Amino acid sequence: MNKIGFIGAGNMGGAIMKGIAKSNMNAEVEIFAFDMDTEKTDKLCEFGVKKCADANEICDKCDIVFLAVKPQMFEEVLLSFKEHARTETVFVSIAAGITADYIRSTLENDDIKVILVMPNTPLLLGEGATAIGKSENVPKDKFDFVYSVFNECGRAFVIPENKMKEVIAVNSSSPAFIYLYAKGFIDYGVKAGLGEEVSKELFAQALIGSAKMITDSGYSIDELIKMVSSPGGTTLAGLDMLYKGKLTETVDNACEACTKRAYELSK
Repeated sequence: MNKIGFIGAGNMGGAIMKGIAKSNMNAEVEIFAFDMDTEKTDKLCEFGVKKCADANEICDKCDIVFLAVKPQMFEEVLLSFKEHARTETVFVSIAAGITADYIRSTLENDDIKVILVMPNTPLLLGEGATAIGKSENVPKDKFDFVYSVFNECGRAFVIPENKMKEVIAVNSSSPAFIYLYAKGFIDYGVKAGLGEEVSKELFAQALIGSAKMITDSGYSIDELIKMVSSPGGTTLAGLDMLYKGKLTETVDNACEACTKRAYELSK
């Protein structure tokens, strides 16, 4: 049985634990958690999560340790359990900008095994899109287990470890960009007299259906755009305004800014 621990039980850490507890993996794992806010771990007990007194206890008990804390807290957290970090333990970081080398150097152990993970908030609903990078010294069975954890909470994709900053814009920050885009359509619906709720539901379903068309239809993005765009029709009139506003260029600029900031925050 895999013993897995979580240092940090906030939204993302809690979502992962709940995802495991509700999945077919539940019989194969024992979950431990520590958070300074004990109320968070108390709420997870109903899912079979066992509370620990501190990060040291997590490291002593668990084969795989999820570091589910904010990047600015990493140094403090790593130093708090430094003497209990075992070489055979696999540490899984879900924090933006944190590198495997930073974790090893802070723990002063070049043999520490690290898996870098970049999830997104739809994981809270079991619809996450998670990118995973693997260090060379991580055993295949441990990596496969961590991959399966995130695949149970949506879909997981393996990418090169040196692209973990670039991927943030594509899967982790992109929900916020999509929500802002959605806000424009919903606000227009309200202004046009459709009402907020029906505008939200219609546009949300359009997003869901469009996403399925991207992944399942077999058509390219350009072909999908053309399918909706009748000559001289309403869609082309709207697209003309988006082209004039340089939408794709603006998206590229947003992604570049996101990646730049990830490098600035990198440790």
